[in-house]
Order: sequence, then structure tokens, then C-alpha cells
Amino acid sequence: MKQARHTLLTALSGLLLLGASAHSQADSVIRIGLGADPDMLDPHLARTYYGRFVFAAMCDRLVDVDQNLKVVPGLATDWAWSEDGKTLTMNLRSGVTFHDGEKFDAQAVKFNIERAQTLPGSLRKSEISSIESVEVSGPMQVKFHLKSPDAALLSQLTDRAGAMLAPEAAKKPDFAAHPVCSGPYQFDSRVQQDRIVLKRYDNYWNKGAYHFDKVIFLPIPDASVRLANLRAGDLDLTEGVAASDVKTVEADSKLALAKVTGLGYQGITFNINNGKVDANSPLKDARVREAFSLAIDRDALNQVAFEGLYTPANQAFSPVSAYHVKTPIAPRDVEKAKALLKAAGVTTPLNLTLLVSNNPTAQQVGQVIQAMVGEAGFNLNLQMSEFATLLDRQQRGDYQLSLSGWSGRPDPDGSIYSFINSKGTLNDGRYSNAQIDEWLNAARLTNDQAQRQALYTQVVNQLQSDMPIAYLYFEPRIFGMSKKLQGFKAWPDGLVRLAGVSLAQ
Repeated sequence: MKQARHTLLTALSGLLLLGASAHSQADSVIRIGLGADPDMLDPHLARTYYGRFVFAAMCDRLVDVDQNLKVVPGLATDWAWSEDGKTLTMNLRSGVTFHDGEKFDAQAVKFNIERAQTLPGSLRKSEISSIESVEVSGPMQVKFHLKSPDAALLSQLTDRAGAMLAPEAAKKPDFAAHPVCSGPYQFDSRVQQDRIVLKRYDNYWNKGAYHFDKVIFLPIPDASVRLANLRAGDLDLTEGVAASDVKTVEADSKLALAKVTGLGYQGITFNINNGKVDANSPLKDARVREAFSLAIDRDALNQVAFEGLYTPANQAFSPVSAYHVKTPIAPRDVEKAKALLKAAGVTTPLNLTLLVSNNPTAQQVGQVIQAMVGEAGFNLNLQMSEFATLLDRQQRGDYQLSLSGWSGRPDPDGSIYSFINSKGTLNDGRYSNAQIDEWLNAARLTNDQAQRQALYTQVVNQLQSDMPIAYLYFEPRIFGMSKKLQGFKAWPDGLVRLAGVSLAQ
């Protein structure tokens, strides 16, 4: 039986007596389709875009962003910087508890930041590497003392680095299997590759803004299958509507579409020196990587795979970012690619293997690239993998090339530092350039936008030849939903925010 919607719950809330069966029927549920199953549900260890959907509902952050990507209060109500930019003072929200009842306070913030800095395998280390120490300056006040000014820190704290976990629960080795945070919804259950279920947290400080008793995330890699589930009423909302399905959604009287230019990119990461890379690997030579990139026609890829709805890319900064660098995208040049391979002493055809996520869209992109680079002398083998497995292999260095991307961050540092800096925790190719490191570090030291733009322009231009990542395209965030869903808006960061969202009868 289809469960009643939020309006029924509201109508029944005034009754004095409700039996258990009535409570069950009154539960309002939203079912959200995801393009893949998230990896581990620990914000300090996780790296998938899809996990961020779950964390957005489950784990409040110290600060958040609004629809214009401006930093706004979260668990911190206000903040101030010292004159030298090396101390950030935050006042914290009172009356907040974690899902296990533990109190949120300054000690909890100190625990979380130190855990993100020291936990083995933490992927947040480089994001908050500027923090030297956390001082509990009052029961509900913390001071972050920095090694040097960090213009990107506030933005980093709007995401997983700023997610607050219940300290006692986070000390347990199985935290990822039983995550405990302080958001509007708490963890209920998970079946790998099938569903993640969250339930309302009754003691949430802003409970009135949330109207669902349960949130169910359903990983469905095939976009056409997600759409079929949406049209059948088995999903209320799905992210990642395929470009080829946009017209279908627009033509369906029961569905609506929400889309926005996103911050995220897709690209090919080259394994230069991660794991057991052969000392003579041709990918160590930047000319080979540049040749591979030059063999790809990004405009044609956009037309074939995305019906022209995506934006070709040659950098990490989306056109919606104030830091987007207006550097022309190099046109496809097969002859120059061949010349670069010859100059690098490469015998063609050069056999390479590309890791590709096991969804139809990624496979199509892989096949188009396979055909294009083949004309330049690359014999590209495609190896399909479940997305979380792909990221695990990429992190361990068990790959040559990998088709993967990043969902983007409001501050440019969050879209490039961890991937390109030689000490970056997401630098899966182990690319290293001391000059790039210097520019990236300098961009963290100033809040002056013009100075930062100049530094990032130098970075982007240098990467055109170094090519540790062959950026392919920027992804629009396209959501399909039931017309019964009210109050939902697409944000440039691509996340689903459920405050004020409800389902009509």
C-alpha cells in the first residue's frame, strides 16, 4: 500500500489517539534515486559525490552555503577572523544534540577537527591542513589557530570537513556502519547496493523545517532505469537525469525538471607514480598525457553523449565560478598528438587501460574516447567497475587511467588543491610540481580575489601541458521529480537539501 503523504500526517496530527498501524500509515517518505551506491558513511573517510547526499541529510556542518554559494551559519551561528588571518573564532549553536543524545559543544568540535586531521586514511587532512590547533575558548566557542592564513577554510567547513560526528560513537571502529551525527535525519539501516534508510531525528534543533519521517536513498546506476522508477512512482526525486532523457521528463505531465549549471567536472586521471607503477611507464612523460588529451574532441563528445547540454572543460573551475579561467580549450589535433608520442619515444599502438564506472553514460563516454584516441596511436582498453570500487582502485594506484570527476566546491581551493598539490589527499596520480604547489599554497594565504585569480590562472595554464588530469566537461545538475514534490530547488553544488520540501497528497 502506498504510504500517505505529508499532508495526511498533518491532518492526523491533531488526533489524540493514534494506534501503531495509524502511525505507520501516516509516515511520510521521500525516495531519492542516486547514480551509484555511496562508499563508507564516515565523512572523514568518504570520497563519493553520492555519499554527500546522505551526509547532507544526516550530518550538520559548522557552516553551510546558500543557493548563491555564500557561506551561511550552520552549527556555528557566527564567526570572526583575527587581523592577521591566523585565528578563526566561532560561536556555536546552543541546544543541539547528536542522534545518540550526546551534547554538541566546543569540545565536540575540537574532537571532530582533530579526528579529521589524524584518523588513518582521512581524506580531509589536506582540506584543513592549515589548522595548527583547536582551542576550546568557552563551552560554546572554539578558536582555530592556523599555521598561515587560509582563505579556503570556511568553504571547506561547509562540507565533509565541517561535518560534526558524535564523539563517543566516532571513537568506535565500526562508526561507518553505524554513523551518528546531528542532522535532521538519523541513520536507520543500509543494504549495500540496494538502499540507505534515514529516519527523522525528533530532537533536531530545527525540526519544523523538515517534513518527512523517512528518507530512502536508492542507488540505481542506470539513468534510464532511475527514470523508469520515477515515472512508475517508485521514486519521488532522482539526481543525474541523462541528457537524452530531459525531453521525456519535460513531456510527462506527472513529472517536473530542475536543473542548474554545476560546479563539478569529469575528467581522466593519469596514474603517474601511485602504487606499483613501472619505472618506464609512458604516462610519466607529460608529452604522452598531453597527446592523449589532444586526441579527444570535447565538443563532439558533448554532442554524442550529452546532446550538447554539457560544457566542454580544460580545467577544474566551472563557468559558474568566479575563478573560471578563460583559457581556450585546445582543439582536437591528432597529428600533434602523434608528434608528441614520437618525441617521447613511444612505439605505437600504445596499450592502455581506462577504468570506467559501470553505468551506461560513463560507458558511452569511454567508448567515444576509445575511438578518438585510437586514431592517434592509443590502443585503449575499457575496464568496467562499480563506482566505489573504481575510486578505491584509483586511491590505491591500481590503475593506469581512470574516468572520474569531482562534484566541485564553492571555493576554488576545494576543486583543485587536494587533486593537484603534491601532498593532496586526493592526488591519486601522484602528480608533483613544486611551482604548482607554491601557487596553490599562495592562493590559500590571501582573501584578495584578484590575487587568487592570478595565481589560479597560472596553475590552469601550466596544467595544459603537465596534464595530470585531462578535464573533459562540466556537468549540469539535472533532477527529475514528481510534480507532487513541493519546495525543491537545484543548487550549483548538486546536493539535495530537504528543508522546506514536502509531498502533496
